[in-house]
Amino acid sequence: MKLKPEELRLYAVTDRAWTEGTEGVCRQVEAAVRGGATFVQLREKHLEHDEFLAEARAVVALCRALGVKCVINDDVDIAVESGADGVHVGQEDLEASLARERLGPGKIIGVSAHNAAEARRAEAAGADYIGSGAAFATSTKETAAPIGPEGLRAVVEAVSIPVVAIGGISRENIGRLEGLGLAGIAVVSALFAAPDVEAAARELSELAGRL
Repeated sequence: MKLKPEELRLYAVTDRAWTEGTEGVCRQVEAAVRGGATFVQLREKHLEHDEFLAEARAVVALCRALGVKCVINDDVDIAVESGADGVHVGQEDLEASLARERLGPGKIIGVSAHNAAEARRAEAAGADYIGSGAAFATSTKETAAPIGPEGLRAVVEAVSIPVVAIGGISRENIGRLEGLGLAGIAVVSALFAAPDVEAAARELSELAGRL
């Protein structure tokens, strides 16, 4: 099995908003994993290919050394060239089936889904897990309307692959996600905007373990 549900318990999504450069991203990722993050998605929306690739190679190597999987957001070329464990694509990005053709059977493909129908299509196309949300209102993606706990429950019940909730999740509201059947939570600002990333990861990991 290339992906165990427990590997998705605390899914860290990087963001340069709270750090600088590849070294800063690596420092934050290391702190997050040492605190309990179990999976890493490298997300860079504004880097040129060569800079993104250099950073991806550094982060992938770091994650491998720390024993966690790392996927690349959106960019299948970077995922292939960096040796990442896979890719995460949105509804507007490359179809999961086409990503699978590029990456091969051994790599992980995650797909964003906002409802049960999108989740079922993603699973049928070969997705290994679903990232679903926005769970709550979020500043990271201001256009993403929250689907709330009941929307997440519908997504979980629609598929047989693991589902991770994303969007506006914090230590204050994570309790509202208990009992939905989620594999874990994906977080951005709750982790990387924290003054102590490792401590934030430790707390979030403990809370996510109750899902």
